[in-house]
Amino acid sequence: MTDVADDVPTLWRRLTAGYARLLEILLACCVGILIFPVTLQIISRYTALIPSYIWTEEMARFLFVWTIMIGAMVGVREAQHFEIDVWPTLSRRAEAAVRIVARLGVLAMALIFVFAGIEFTRFAWNRTSELAELPLWMIHIAWPVAGISWIIFAGEQIVDETRVLLGGATR
Repeated sequence: MTDVADDVPTLWRRLTAGYARLLEILLACCVGILIFPVTLQIISRYTALIPSYIWTEEMARFLFVWTIMIGAMVGVREAQHFEIDVWPTLSRRAEAAVRIVARLGVLAMALIFVFAGIEFTRFAWNRTSELAELPLWMIHIAWPVAGISWIIFAGEQIVDETRVLLGGATR
């Protein structure tokens, strides 16, 4: 007999795993697309084969911002981005307590990214970039999206570590 409470976490885990997979695909796409404007910049800088394209610098910068932010989201999901091993070998429960404290730090930064990022995006809402004339909110929204993703992923990890700390089952 399955408990309904067990089905909700399973569905949530599937959703977050799917979201993480989407982020990994977007990250690969950003890196792949980033190669194009950077290559054009290099070729136009050192040869006369193609004219110097100014928009490529702006496009590369915008793609680089998204690449960094998506990479940070994936890093938090995999518990690698903000994690540094400085403690001696600890018991699994003590390690869980340290990880909870670390994840709370991630949550604090995530909240800053969400609230400051919303203001940052509002500032850019009706503005466009100078060269490519892209709407700037498309770049600025990366900050609150990253913060929300960090909250989701770090929250999931805190739940797991709390189960360990309280002696329950781990996933």
